Amino acid sequence: QVQLVESGGGLVQAGGSLRLSCAASGRTFSTNVIGWFRQAPGKEREFVAAISRSGGDTNYADSLKGRFTISRDNAKNTVYLQMNSLKPEDTAVYYCAAREYGSRPTVALNSYDYWGQGTQVTVSS
Repeated sequence: QVQLVESGGGLVQAGGSLRLSCAASGRTFSTNVIGWFRQAPGKEREFVAAISRSGGDTNYADSLKGRFTISRDNAKNTVYLQMNSLKPEDTAVYYCAAREYGSRPTVALNSYDYWGQGTQVTVSS
């Protein structure tokens, strides 16, 4: 079992930045691929970014490349999502998730076995 807790969300003006954190506890964190997803009101949950166990391989939603950066610190059992040049359409609840098995930072939502409760990000225009 892996327990995940997101933090760092909040209200920011368009063009601003936020850094989200995903703190993990439970089994050895460094063995898990971690992904970030988001869900806006009335929309399906969508993939944002994912990172391999070592941090050497990352994957991003095409529309977010260049603005969002995922990283991890296995010594701190934490994964980060740096979000720059935020837009109102980035408003959503952001979730981190962990894969029980597998080494690829996949985009597939159903490949992730453990989920956090989410953190709200609101970008005002």
